[in-house]
Amino acid sequence: MSSVWNNKISVSVFGEAQSSAIGVTVNNLPSGEYIDVKEIRKFMSKTARNKRENVMPHVVSGIFNERTTGAPVCAFIQNYSPEPLAPAQNLDHLARCGHADYTGAVRYRGFNDVRDGGHFSERLTVPVCFAGAVCGQILERRSIYTGTHIAKIHKINDNPFDPVNLSREHIVSLREKNFPVINERKGWLMQEEIDRIHEKGDSVGGIIECGIVNLPAGIGSPVFDGLQNTIAQLVFSIPEVTGIEFGAGFRATAMTGSMCNDDFYVDNHGHVKTETNNHGGILGGISSGMPLIFRVAFRPNPTIAKEQKTIDMHELTEETFTGDTAYNPCTVIRYVPCVEAVANIAILTHMLEYPDFC
Repeated sequence: MSSVWNNKISVSVFGEAQSSAIGVTVNNLPSGEYIDVKEIRKFMSKTARNKRENVMPHVVSGIFNERTTGAPVCAFIQNYSPEPLAPAQNLDHLARCGHADYTGAVRYRGFNDVRDGGHFSERLTVPVCFAGAVCGQILERRSIYTGTHIAKIHKINDNPFDPVNLSREHIVSLREKNFPVINERKGWLMQEEIDRIHEKGDSVGGIIECGIVNLPAGIGSPVFDGLQNTIAQLVFSIPEVTGIEFGAGFRATAMTGSMCNDDFYVDNHGHVKTETNNHGGILGGISSGMPLIFRVAFRPNPTIAKEQKTIDMHELTEETFTGDTAYNPCTVIRYVPCVEAVANIAILTHMLEYPDFC
């Protein structure tokens, strides 16, 4: 089971949803970087699946006197006491629809921990968010800011980021919102739609849009180490992700070349820019200096309160299964900081090659 992402920075995640703790080790961060642990905890508070869940990290090593020491940064997050599966429910035998119970059982010969998804659980995004929060602080002290908002829930769209004029102020303003959208009215409609679907015992998915500003041109490398390659690989570590697009994305298929191409010009400060930003801030796997814009699609939470057909993996018999009635009808909201976190990790790992970054 590979739980290590290794690039210029390496991120190793450990634990399972109902093990005693989960955590992360981050290697190769530059030493001497100021880290505000209070700000990290504030960021981490947004990752909780419910009010009871502990998401507060305990830093074990790598940060001393609020500075990175050069040693691996290690943090763990305490889990609640594991809740044993009720034998009468036979939950360890049933393959929950939309979950990795069946595929995990096949891959690991039935020995994987199935409680709350085990190592497949969205709970494992919490330590990744810690790593991304640390990377984000290092980037922001170089004026590189990452921000996210809920671009779509079911069939309701928020206003998109301005791909040309996105600023630090736009990004920072979203961080103070419990429901991060640009258009407040659309946010209310989204929440009403979530409630409507919840009453039916069902769930909905959506799209999260991410923007990164003040990223200099020249970051990333072709062919296999492109900036979008790294971002995409990390994004797909988040459960329920079904797709990613950069810039105009799939809309570009309906454009002609003259419509899709972004005209270059030199601004009053001598900086090379483009009139539009259909390329999303990346050309040839390398940053162009324009805002980096990408969107991530999430499927609906597979845990719902409706009865579904499944199988007993031990007996190979057909069964029915009804999920937890206290399920989350829309997990997109809690994935907002996750997308920001993995973007920070991807950007920092490439920025370490930038001249005079450290």
